[in-house]
Amino acid sequence: MKARLQRQVAIRKIVADNRVTSQEHLLMLLKREGFEMTQATLSRDMKALKIGKIPDQQGGYLYMLPGNQPMEREMKISGANFLADGFVSIDFSGNLAVIKTKPAYASSIASVIDEAGAFEILGTIAGDDTIFLVLREGIEKRDVYNLLENVMPNLKGRLI
Repeated sequence: MKARLQRQVAIRKIVADNRVTSQEHLLMLLKREGFEMTQATLSRDMKALKIGKIPDQQGGYLYMLPGNQPMEREMKISGANFLADGFVSIDFSGNLAVIKTKPAYASSIASVIDEAGAFEILGTIAGDDTIFLVLREGIEKRDVYNLLENVMPNLKGRLI
């Protein structure tokens, strides 16, 4: 078995250069490169590398590296704002907001919100279909709606 660092470099390269749709698919591609490992080891490596799933236009999922350009390309190719398509609702309590999404959209939406570097948001925590937003003191609902409409233009008119 090759060293962990070599294995993780290979995983990054394969995910960056291929359309990887499942861990089984990734294990097969790694095996071709001479890396034998268990699914549990692969899962730990993917977590360490912050590799995530995004919805695929064919109804499945794709694995992507954080900040990887193919994710942006997928969004442009789709012809639709898939992030807005995954948005379900938002509710507020004090300086917290909870966004509900379709399954597997939360981390992508939270990432876009974080990358916007908006003054209004102190931080996000994302699960599979839920995002917690911590709002700066004094921020109003309308400020958050404006931010969300700026980062996901197809939300315009859907937020109240």
